[in-house]
Amino acid sequence: MTPSPSHEDLRRHLIRTRIAGDVATGRENNLDHYRSLANRDPHHMFGLSMGEGWSYRDVLELMAKSAGVVADPAHRGGQDTIDPDRTIEATEAMGDVIAEVLRSGSPRILLATGHPTGLLTVHLALARLLRERGARLMSPAEGWSYWGSGFGRRRKIRYLDDVAMLDDKGAFVHTHDPAPMEAMIAEMGGDRPDLVIADHGWAGAAGEAGILTVGFADSNDPALFVGEAEGKIAVTVPLDDNVLPRHYLPLTQHLVERVLSGL
Repeated sequence: MTPSPSHEDLRRHLIRTRIAGDVATGRENNLDHYRSLANRDPHHMFGLSMGEGWSYRDVLELMAKSAGVVADPAHRGGQDTIDPDRTIEATEAMGDVIAEVLRSGSPRILLATGHPTGLLTVHLALARLLRERGARLMSPAEGWSYWGSGFGRRRKIRYLDDVAMLDDKGAFVHTHDPAPMEAMIAEMGGDRPDLVIADHGWAGAAGEAGILTVGFADSNDPALFVGEAEGKIAVTVPLDDNVLPRHYLPLTQHLVERVLSGL
């Protein structure tokens, strides 16, 4: 990769591409998902259990602090935001965690994404870096399949260059479901990874199982931020998780450089 941009150039890029700043996810959608999580809707919990006290207002307050959404509960519609500085800070914190794990020598690492049309490009770059730095990338439960709710046919775990995704008749698909990661954990038994890098239910289920986990999450996906607040997720990076893949390149460069600087 070419060198990453400066902090200010990266910040401007995040805003221009709407990875952060005024993001595409609307305020109504964000608030609806915060209510759903507060009501313990399994679809929005990403495989995480939650302690007491996470009311709708609590979730909104956390998301304002951790992701930079508008804090005012009276703002119920229209534009919402992700703070680009929080995105950069969390990306750097993720890089520090990855570097620390790599310093342990030949760590076992598992990568997975529920966003093959967006975040996959970030995971693929990390997989290349991790292989080059001596990590053992795991691929448990390859081919495991199940009937999930809402799609009416079997889906299965498939890996592309050591990144796990959910396959539906030859197409990688978007998913929030924690079941595939839960199947991986069950198959691995005691041979668990030293680190999981993921998003959505892949990350939530890993964190719930007590595995060191870092992840990416959009402003309408509050579960991983709650998991981070409860100590189950080490780092959650706030960002729009489905912009054009090429737009993630400067952020990926920044993450890779942060990892390398910590080795």
